[in-house]
Amino acid sequence: MQSLRSMTVEEWTEKTMLFPAAQRFKRSSAAFLNPVLQNSLEDVVLLYEFLLAELDIDKGQRISIKDEELASLRKAAEFDTVCNEIIPKSITEIRRLSSRLASYPRVLKKEDFERTVLTMVYTAYRAAQSQGHQKDTWAESFVNLYKALKNDLMFPHNKQPS
Repeated sequence: MQSLRSMTVEEWTEKTMLFPAAQRFKRSSAAFLNPVLQNSLEDVVLLYEFLLAELDIDKGQRISIKDEELASLRKAAEFDTVCNEIIPKSITEIRRLSSRLASYPRVLKKEDFERTVLTMVYTAYRAAQSQGHQKDTWAESFVNLYKALKNDLMFPHNKQPS
């Protein structure tokens, strides 16, 4: 078995996929092969509107947009897919994602950055709804995701000279 240190960036990235559910989803459905919500400035504004319109997270951890008009848009279906089929929901999966992000060797792809932000939003919601040790666990995961995103945004400036 090859060690992580001797792998190329491409080999490492392939072996440590950030969002494995995206691969499972691609194989099972032709509806959205690789949904990415932000392809234009209008999409960014719409995603912001989805998040501001208030989300509903049911007992099964399914996320939906409360505003019926916004929920009826095509982009809302893609948002639903990303939030309910791709981003991790368990604290174990979120910690695994944070660990992978902490050692990710290059700038995140657009869809991975977007999915990490949505995971962070979900984690903030769970932290706000939890108490005691659970709240601390969710808050720590939120901070770890934040640090990973900050590192990604600063990647060219953090890069060590070779």
